[in-house]
Amino acid sequence: MGKVVLAYSGGLDTSIIIPWLKEHYGLDVIAMVADLGQGVDYDAIREKALLSGASGVYIKDVRREFVEDYLFPLVQSGAVYEGKYLLGTSVARPLIAKCLVEVAEAEGAEAVAHGATGKGNDQVRFEVSIRALNPDLKVIAPWREWSIRSRSQAMEYAAARGIPVPVTRERPFSVDQNLWHVSHEGGLLEDPGNAPPDDLYIMITPPERAPDRPAYVEIEFEEGVPKRLDGAAQDPVTLLERLNAIGGTNAVGIVDMVENRLVGMKSRGIYETPGGTILVTAHRALESLTLDRDTQHFKDTVAIRYAELVYDGLWFTPLREALDAFIAATQKPVTGRVRLKLYKGNCVPAGIWSPYSLYDQNLSTFEEDDIYDQRDAAGFINLFGLPVKMQALIRKRHSRAQGG
Repeated sequence: MGKVVLAYSGGLDTSIIIPWLKEHYGLDVIAMVADLGQGVDYDAIREKALLSGASGVYIKDVRREFVEDYLFPLVQSGAVYEGKYLLGTSVARPLIAKCLVEVAEAEGAEAVAHGATGKGNDQVRFEVSIRALNPDLKVIAPWREWSIRSRSQAMEYAAARGIPVPVTRERPFSVDQNLWHVSHEGGLLEDPGNAPPDDLYIMITPPERAPDRPAYVEIEFEEGVPKRLDGAAQDPVTLLERLNAIGGTNAVGIVDMVENRLVGMKSRGIYETPGGTILVTAHRALESLTLDRDTQHFKDTVAIRYAELVYDGLWFTPLREALDAFIAATQKPVTGRVRLKLYKGNCVPAGIWSPYSLYDQNLSTFEEDDIYDQRDAAGFINLFGLPVKMQALIRKRHSRAQGG
């Protein structure tokens, strides 16, 4: 019997894929679970996979790799998709695909499988990454093959086979969670006119129930990488977990957006990214102090393209690696400390310090100084505005010639 390795989460889709693969392909199914900080009971997930028909289960703890090699580069890049989405699901998919390929190669499997639907972005992210890492592996995508056409039908399929699933008709949401975020889609959220239900959130306390007093955090960066929290050195996973806790308590990081999917349709999603919002805000504040104008502005354009690459599943590409090289060069002076104030969903800088600061208070002050001669500005304006002046003179000359 041939083998297939399934990217398994224990959710609705992957729970029913195990028996389906066995019934329709006659393959030996091995479940692969990537621990990205979902905070679930992995012993229970292992047992469920085996009871569903898997012949073996791999649980790969890649939390540190996820933070160091995927999330921190994302923070350094400044990438935010369509101005709001911090790419929590998108950035996790290439690492899951990498784990999938590693297990398939170790097991001598001929194929890998995933539970992404034919309408979503994840099918692209998984399969492009798999092709980049091992183009010889066959990919099975049940949602593009089986007769199941809805989550309701998927729940019926699971019930008929005695497979417990974590969704109900009352809460049919599609949820993805890792160290960086939680995403919510489906159900009543599919109508952009519906507000999220009060009990939707997992990581974040709604603003109206958040503390009435602000909280403060202080993050220290070295070359754009967060290293210390409130003066204490932290390993990457612990640092993010603590920021998630304090950000979540203070309602920081809720995003409700209608986004443009890669496959051509719009979709509505609710995202919770507490620690990520804090890190991105702090990093951006530190860059404002340490990067020159041209570098900062050009990096902003790179960030838009970088976000598209991550969103589109193009992590394992030469362009992403080349952009990483540029971003790494920009981060050399991004060292220092940022203090942030968190209050009922707001996250704002409350102090920035850096030994590489380009800000000179003596130069920018409104008070008297001995550095800047304000009379020099007249010559600068004359030269800077010369093209505009010439265009105006020519227009005026043509107008006169035409009798205007």
